[in-house]
Amino acid sequence: METKLNKVAEITSLFWLMKIVATTLGETLGDFIAQTLSLGYSIGILITLLFFVIVLCIQLYLKKYVPLYFWLVIIATTTLGTEISDFMDRSLGLGYTYGSLVLAMGLFATLSFWYVEYKNLEVYPIINKKKELFFWTAVLFSNSLGTAFGDYLSDEIGLSYLIGALVTASIIALVILLHYFTRVNQILLFWIAFVFTRPFGATFGDFLTKPLNKGGLDLGTLPASIVSVVLIAIFIYITHLQHQNKLLKEGL
Repeated sequence: METKLNKVAEITSLFWLMKIVATTLGETLGDFIAQTLSLGYSIGILITLLFFVIVLCIQLYLKKYVPLYFWLVIIATTTLGTEISDFMDRSLGLGYTYGSLVLAMGLFATLSFWYVEYKNLEVYPIINKKKELFFWTAVLFSNSLGTAFGDYLSDEIGLSYLIGALVTASIIALVILLHYFTRVNQILLFWIAFVFTRPFGATFGDFLTKPLNKGGLDLGTLPASIVSVVLIAIFIYITHLQHQNKLLKEGL
């Protein structure tokens, strides 16, 4: 029954690969909406917020985990997170340093309320709707924070997009080592990895799309987004097949 009612993806290697692709898509698609289409960050937030609300309502309505809608919400949070981070920095003038602090406090507050309510921060399985709302709120804050941190590395510290991606990749690699070879709390490691896969995807997305004179490959936001869409679609299909096979084996 617990497996049938679970609402979120199992944390596997494929999960992390899909998370990185989704965050790369969120960065390139967010920039495509706000910059390439010249709609601006305010309009970008409205568009991505609407998409987020629609897919989140569908996800919350469902009685069990459906890979397509789960990953659509992840993509929505990464895209909305890009717009929120850029809006805070460029439209509100907070800068990525203060913006990151604000978003970090929001994430910490969400996780604190979650812990007070449930005495744990376990993300799998989730079968309670209120806990699922805590989860998606934390995901939105963490993806927005990850975007701001990725931009902080390039804009504030001055790292190239490739070096920034390598720095965040190194942090993720360290988390993996701690996961397999130490007794560090696994839930803590999950949230660290979840936050830092976002700036990795963000800086990698910038590396793909930014001009050559800024350290990018100048592929453009639309082509990079299309490639990411194709990749995430393939992974969602694979995940769907795996999930269906699991349900068949368990007789659900």
